[in-house]
Amino acid sequence: MSAVRIPPVLRANVGGAKQVDVSGATVGELLDGLVEAHPGLRDQLFTPDGELNRFVNVYLDGQDVRYLDGVATPVDPRDELVILPAMAGGA
Repeated sequence: MSAVRIPPVLRANVGGAKQVDVSGATVGELLDGLVEAHPGLRDQLFTPDGELNRFVNVYLDGQDVRYLDGVATPVDPRDELVILPAMAGGA
């Protein structure tokens, strides 16, 4: 299983967990497994069409998956996936 790190803003959807272990061979499979186990994350992570929301940044072992193979990027059970929703605001 790969570790998926959950940011504070999304932790209420996973029972307050900082990290969730999920099985999958690709980033997409990890994210699908995550929302299957925690359906409240679906609208936060994906568009109605099932695409990864453009305001969600996903990093695999520190590398932005957009610069790899996106959700098709292969993962190893020892890998760590970090989800970071983009923040906006300021004065």
